[in-house]
Amino acid sequence: MQAKTGGPAGPMPGGHESRGCPIGRAGWLLGDRWVLLILREATVGVRRFDEFRERLGIADNILADRLRRLTEHDVLVKVPYHDGRRQRQEYRLTQAGADLAPMLRALADWGHRYTRGAAPNSPLTSVHAGCGGEIRADGTCAVCGATVTRDEEAWIPTWRSDEPVPLARPWPDPPPA
Repeated sequence: MQAKTGGPAGPMPGGHESRGCPIGRAGWLLGDRWVLLILREATVGVRRFDEFRERLGIADNILADRLRRLTEHDVLVKVPYHDGRRQRQEYRLTQAGADLAPMLRALADWGHRYTRGAAPNSPLTSVHAGCGGEIRADGTCAVCGATVTRDEEAWIPTWRSDEPVPLARPWPDPPPA
């Protein structure tokens, strides 16, 4: 799936949607702090508006705008669910959204190396859900040596918890292997 160009108000400023630089196009779509944080949360399984708002401390209007932008560009997809009283929507990663996990991981590594938070913490760690071993840069597990697929990867977001969180599967969920 290829993310759409243009924005909620039309094409990107300066005609970037027709230019050759994919970094400029991606930066236009993803280069907002709230977008990156929404994608981080979606990657670890957050799906519902209220959960995003609670975990991020983001205003409703800003969250609604960013979710709309990400769905319009096929990074997230709205999926209906019933909460017992009424039908509502949740937001799931598309394959395009799921493919951003390595970029988010790289940003986390960069942020840990070059910025400082209010409290020190360890870097984000990617682990093999099967055995708990750290995933090396080449995608293999440091403990069992297996090549780790996205379905077998979990992140340990040390600023929040020391527990591994499995990565969310893209929608529609592919059948289990």
